Amino acid sequence: MVRESTLKRSKGRRILTIMAKIFVTRKIPGEHLEELKKAGHEVEISEFNRPITQEELVEKVKGVDALLCLLTDRIDGDLMDAAGPQLKIISNYAVGFDNVDIKAASDRQIPVCNTPSDEVNEAVAEHTWALILSIARRIVEADEATRRGGYKGWEPDIFIGTNLIGKTLGIIGLGRIGTMVARRAKGYNMTVLYNKHEPDPEAEKELGIKFAPLDELLAKSDFVSLHVPLTEETRHMINKETLAKMKKGSFLVNTARGQVVDERDLIEALKSGHLGGAALDVYDNEPNIDPEFLGMPNTITTPHIASATLEAREKMGQQAVSTILDSLGGKKPENLVNEEVWENRRK
Repeated sequence: MVRESTLKRSKGRRILTIMAKIFVTRKIPGEHLEELKKAGHEVEISEFNRPITQEELVEKVKGVDALLCLLTDRIDGDLMDAAGPQLKIISNYAVGFDNVDIKAASDRQIPVCNTPSDEVNEAVAEHTWALILSIARRIVEADEATRRGGYKGWEPDIFIGTNLIGKTLGIIGLGRIGTMVARRAKGYNMTVLYNKHEPDPEAEKELGIKFAPLDELLAKSDFVSLHVPLTEETRHMINKETLAKMKKGSFLVNTARGQVVDERDLIEALKSGHLGGAALDVYDNEPNIDPEFLGMPNTITTPHIASATLEAREKMGQQAVSTILDSLGGKKPENLVNEEVWENRRK
């Protein structure tokens, strides 16, 4: 939909520049949104410093040519229809895209892009290790007790944790992030088991890791770290049955998606003493967390911040904005989730 046309000269040629209407569902870190305005586009950023409601989003997207959304936004077919037939690109400021109905977008010939990068992968892998170390050495418990005045001098039997060296780390999902987590395990001389659809001989050779069926990985691992995308196959894959197969006293770490774990079943496994602890950055019903889980001493909770580094956010902003600029300019953007629609996309 044309809002305004201007003529510019470049090497003697006249170029038609069309201003597009763009809606951003929430302000993002950095200055990259200014690039959209400098390109002459009409940009509206949600005025709410919170996730936008579905009703608000339906109103805001009417008539937009491009949508920059977050993982907290539900982008379904009804929303795309509410935007109108001129919606040309959906740029999802996230690595995952389970919040976007990709089939609905493809049926409407709307390209969808996300923002994966080494910067994000490194940030999540580092946060995973921060959680592993914290839960193993009871850092959060000890910090809270110290702040409450509980430190009275050295004692031989307080906040006794467990060493990592020589233990077994089980990685479920050996994608880019899972591979980075595995690489860091070398420094702790850990045995690393991994599970994915097919064994990865190259990764095994490079990292010294070993493929294991899921049941074997759960039974042998002292720490289990989740790095799978959210799909119908992985939804609640960690449940009463799989938790029961985990090694007694072992620890669960999740920096993937909250719905991969059945939170109530996890709570029962922690209450029974079968698990030694759990460290989560994501939750089954975000942002709501079961109060019982929050009250447990052998848990660590962080508010979905695994990718929250300056470097990662800078890269995500650059990618989300470049996707829109490239697409509106007729250039195929990077990180197309539904690449098959590009040649027949809406124009």
